[in-house]
Amino acid sequence: MRRRPAEPVGPGRVRQPTEALVVGGGVAGISAAIVLAERGVRVTVLEARPRLGGRLDTRSETLADGTVAPVDHGFHAFFRQYYNLRSILRRIDPALALLRPVPGYPVLHADWPAEDFGRLPAKPPWNLLALLARSPSLRLADLRRMDTQAALPLLAYHSRHTYAELDDTSAAELLDALRLPDRARAMLFEVFSHSFFNHEADLSAAELLANFHFYFLGNPEGLGFDAPDRDYESAIWTPLAAHLRRHGARILLGQPVTSVRPDGDGWRLETAAGERHRARDVVLAVDPPALAALLAGSPELAARAPVLAGQVARSGTGPPYAVARYWLAGDVSPDRAVFSGVSRQDTLDSVTLYHRLEAESRRWAARTGGSVLELHAYACPAEVPAPELARRMRAELAGLWPEVADLPVRDLRCRVERQAPAFPPGRSADRPGVLTDADRLYLAGDGIGTELPSALLERAALTGILAANHILRRAGAGTEPVRTIRRYGLLAQRSRAGRPPAGR
Repeated sequence: MRRRPAEPVGPGRVRQPTEALVVGGGVAGISAAIVLAERGVRVTVLEARPRLGGRLDTRSETLADGTVAPVDHGFHAFFRQYYNLRSILRRIDPALALLRPVPGYPVLHADWPAEDFGRLPAKPPWNLLALLARSPSLRLADLRRMDTQAALPLLAYHSRHTYAELDDTSAAELLDALRLPDRARAMLFEVFSHSFFNHEADLSAAELLANFHFYFLGNPEGLGFDAPDRDYESAIWTPLAAHLRRHGARILLGQPVTSVRPDGDGWRLETAAGERHRARDVVLAVDPPALAALLAGSPELAARAPVLAGQVARSGTGPPYAVARYWLAGDVSPDRAVFSGVSRQDTLDSVTLYHRLEAESRRWAARTGGSVLELHAYACPAEVPAPELARRMRAELAGLWPEVADLPVRDLRCRVERQAPAFPPGRSADRPGVLTDADRLYLAGDGIGTELPSALLERAALTGILAANHILRRAGAGTEPVRTIRRYGLLAQRSRAGRPPAGR
């Protein structure tokens, strides 16, 4: 773990009373709000939904047998290099006892034996050497047939030069150029790229390499990850909300913001209910569709910040993704992993055994003799209803785990959403960053650009903290430390690395 170079900071708390509005109560917004509130900023969080969490939220569902079950938006892996997210979680649990290790990380395929990538050495380059030694998908002879010039960027990631050289290329084109054996492509790369909610043909090769660096070749923690052993609401959101309120923050739920307008030296926000909120500083920490709708409903903001308006209009949203949670009569085989990636099925991308992971599902399974399975399609076809996608995913899983076909369905909850960011080729330079051309208006979220290595939950937490730090510097207060993995690849030229940028 590395800290960025120390910056001069003022006193820990703000010197004069100041207010900030945070739009969005997911990981990004709550991370920003916590950093601000702890330093004395009067923070108001405006969340459109009736609950916190964003894509990490939990809702209560009454099952057919009368059980009231917490159902998360979908399973998320809390990787151990998520330093900034974990720093936020330590506010409510200094020992991080709320997170439990998820053993293994097998990848399933219909034609080849499963491969487990969770038991490799943690640190590079030993993890890469162990992968080459252990994986039946990639042998020494295969390496000789690879295009070494095309493969070099895998080991030479650079936050600026990689994007300059490969952003116009798609991930699919890069994988074609590598000349990998088909098995290696399927088991090592395609499963990985799907995890970012985009198809290879529509994903920037530079983004794929950045994530490969963040999760594997630049990461000293390994591919192992943890997950809460309770639902997100009870494990994370209720305690974090209490922490915020202890520091004087207000949390207003069911308050969708419809417009942002300049107001003197600050901003005025209006909600769907006609309520108005004013503050000097604003953090917009919402998903891509909500951000686009907010800019469309804020012509004065768009006029004042034409760069931001153009970036948001062009940024787009990733394809739909589907989540299906099944309550089954009977259990799968005891040797099945808690979490498995799935390669080259038409719909199914992963399966999680919730009854071996989360407390309430475990209790339901113990009481009924059943099991609770969650199936994901990270980038599914558009216009297909959720029940049909759920049916397809279960059928595909039964082809991999035959016992699933014999387990009657006791209940099902499924959904299709389209909230993840797109990372298309040729668009990274145009991606909105934390700083905008609207003074004192900042962005945060997993689709917001930053040169610091990060992705998914960690990108959301990191950009939320960066947004808060910009506000705190201007208020003369102390900033939150930011932690990252190594910034550059194993073979990145030192002369090209240069001085680390300040981040956006």
